Amino acid sequence: MSDKHLTKTRFDSFPFSESILDGVREAGFGYCTPIQEATLPLLLDGQDIAGQAQTGTGKTAAFLLATLHMLDQEPADPERRRNQPRALILAPTRELAIQIHKDAAVLASHTGHHVRVVYGGTGYEQQRRDLEEGVDILIGTPGRLIDYFKQHVFDLRAVQVLVLDEADRMFDLGFIKDIRYLLRRCPKPDDRLSMLFSATLSYRVLELAYEHMNNPQKVVVEAEQITADKVREVGYMVANEEKIPLLLGLLNRLEDARAIVFINTKREADRVWGFLEGNGQKAAILSGDVPQKKREKLLKKFTDNEVSVLVATDVAARGLHIPGVTHVFNYDLPDDAEDYVHRIGRTARAGAEGDAISFVCETYAFSLPDIEDYIGHKIPIEPVQAELLAEVDPSSRVRIERKRRPPRGKGGDGRHGSRGKPRHRRPRNSGGGKKPES
Repeated sequence: MSDKHLTKTRFDSFPFSESILDGVREAGFGYCTPIQEATLPLLLDGQDIAGQAQTGTGKTAAFLLATLHMLDQEPADPERRRNQPRALILAPTRELAIQIHKDAAVLASHTGHHVRVVYGGTGYEQQRRDLEEGVDILIGTPGRLIDYFKQHVFDLRAVQVLVLDEADRMFDLGFIKDIRYLLRRCPKPDDRLSMLFSATLSYRVLELAYEHMNNPQKVVVEAEQITADKVREVGYMVANEEKIPLLLGLLNRLEDARAIVFINTKREADRVWGFLEGNGQKAAILSGDVPQKKREKLLKKFTDNEVSVLVATDVAARGLHIPGVTHVFNYDLPDDAEDYVHRIGRTARAGAEGDAISFVCETYAFSLPDIEDYIGHKIPIEPVQAELLAEVDPSSRVRIERKRRPPRGKGGDGRHGSRGKPRHRRPRNSGGGKKPES
């Protein structure tokens, strides 16, 4: 984290226990970020907050440290069962839930608390067993949480701390009914500490806060501009057929780069990945239909520098904390201007520097004016010089092998039932009634 991004407030200036401070030191934290400096005094005083801050500014550590402090200061009910969490942290996406759990595991490593994470797509029985063995801090996505809740794997009657992260994204993804379902099954707002964080404190987010929290204090920490101040933005007016040569040409010029290439559709993402792989760029592809275990392996490879380029649809635009991303390519401009901000926010995180390169092509050029209106400034446009375009053999594309769908039945021609026996169809005019008269 850049020193310029930090305040002069030290974590050890707060009344944290030694076990919490050990986790802080293990995480390598010394000084607070602005959102941590603004929220921690209120939270440690027992005040609910609704916080607004850009992604990558340290809000996860703020709510985790406040949670740990609350659990330290307020002992659990002596009659509490081991499958009753004391803290509930709600996240909109699997990737964000996993990242919060990773951070919590470090910060809580000396406290003795059981930190569990649940999310869809994988590990159903293992996650269930983890909850049954005991949970103090429960992190999860709404769908999997409600699934286990309805099966009585855990209940929420002992919750002392509630955290709702990326509340605006909960609305975007249609989770708000699920969120309300869970919140109504927690203790009353007066009987718990509640925190809500969001990129924007819109009317609907604040309405949720005032409905389910105890007079929350608004805390807004925002940059002077909507996009991170150390992102160098540039755009290229490019023909559709030049996009692959330009992408390869720009990537070939970079040294020690770690780049995310954002694409609007999965089909095009497959095609772009194929040309990168076929032209010497080691790449991974991340889209909505990639199974969760494979997704985690791909992200680890990218994080560990085993691959230098991640081709992604907008499933990766939020909820991912990948350190050291140097370049973001908007191969396709997004339809929604807000998605542009979330995409380029994958680089220049926490005060670092980075580059955001956008292709203004024939198909998506119409999005540029809306994006510029939203971010409040023009994106500098550079000409596409011939030397920037790589020579690309159309036959160099590597194609993703897809498993063929099995036939409906074992008969193999789609007309047989599940046991391979022919289905018997009734004659068109039969149905148990009389044959019509001629």
